[in-house]
This record gives sequence, structure tokens and C-alpha cells, in this order.
Amino acid sequence: MAQEQRAPLRLGSVAPNFDAETTNGPINFHEFIGNNWVVLFSHPDDFTPICTTELGAFAKLEPEFAARGVKLIGLSANGVESHHEWIKDINEVTGSDLKFPIISDPERKVAYLYDMVDYQDTTNVDSKGMALTIRSVFIIDPNKKIRLIISYPASTGRNTAEVLRVIDALQTTEKHGVTTPINWLPGDDVVIPPPVSTEDAQKKFGEVRIVKPYLRYTSLKKE
Repeated sequence: MAQEQRAPLRLGSVAPNFDAETTNGPINFHEFIGNNWVVLFSHPDDFTPICTTELGAFAKLEPEFAARGVKLIGLSANGVESHHEWIKDINEVTGSDLKFPIISDPERKVAYLYDMVDYQDTTNVDSKGMALTIRSVFIIDPNKKIRLIISYPASTGRNTAEVLRVIDALQTTEKHGVTTPINWLPGDDVVIPPPVSTEDAQKKFGEVRIVKPYLRYTSLKKE
């Protein structure tokens, strides 16, 4: 298959462009991204338990993503009509009001383009025996570059708070030229990258807390 000859997607790769039908109408993916950050996430199948809880959770957090200039877009190997019917269930079960588009990918064109297929779980297939999509998450920046990839097996639900946390971390590091330590949340101290001298860091940020010559913390001014 053609997808096996394509270079693997890595952090920094340009997100492959595609045209697709969605619950909000046809899209060209790069046009959909525009000048925004985007979270593209796939789920195995409509009318399934874990996916229902996940999409409801993303829908509830959509205002938080939007406040950060982030668009959400889902995907599964089902048709648009199936998606629309399933959205009714999602809203009923989770108390959400799902607005973001869900891509229809019954031929797995986008799934193979983004390597969203489960090669390990041979039971994760549809009635025709075609592999269903896994739970992939791609965070894509306004330059169409892939900044994060996470893949979960079908049996394990995602953590929406972690996806939002990573968005905050990526946007913070990009804006201020810092890095974020383990379990970082907005408001926590950040880390000065090793190539930046302590003197330059003090000029830029003020106080710098030195734990080791290679581990230096500072706090960002609230804006």
C-alpha cells in the first residue's frame, strides 16, 4: 500500500493535507487549520462506550481550547450520518453540546495517511474486517507542523486535561523561550534551557533559581 512507502510522521513534520467530509461539511485540512493550532484526534468507532465519553469530554472543554486559539476535529471510520446520530447520544450521555467537526473516514484514507491504524489488536476491525482507527492525538501548530503525537490502544481512554496541558506548555515555551518540567501547569515555574546563560536569563526573566548548573528555574510574570 502507498502508505507504507511514505516517510513516517514525526515531530516537526508538516501535517499531511487532505480533503474530507465532516459533520460540519466538506473541508480541506490545511484550510481548516488556517492560522490556528489544531487538535486532530481519532477514535475507533461510533456508538462505542469509551469514544462516547471521550468526545463528550472534549466537547465540554472546547471553550478552553478555543480561548487558546485551538480548533478541535475528530475522526472515525464511519459515515457522516452515523456521526450525526451518534452526536445525539454523546450529548445525551455526557451533557455536552458537541460543535466541532468529526471527519468521516470509512475508506481509512486519512487513517492511513496519519498511521492511525492498530497493527497489534487484530480484533479492532469493522464488520468487513477492515482495521479500525486507534486513539491518536496530533497537535498541529499554525505553521502546519506536527508538535505532538500520542497514540492510545482502543481499550484505554484519553485524558483531555493532559491534551490541554500540553497545548499550554507548547504555547508557553514557544512564546517565552523556556522549557517546562515534569507535571508543569500554567503558573508553575519554568526551566531555563541549557544553551541560555544564567546572566542572559536574569536579564530576561529577573530572578533565576539555580538547583544545578544545568537545572535553573524561573517564574514568568503574569500577563
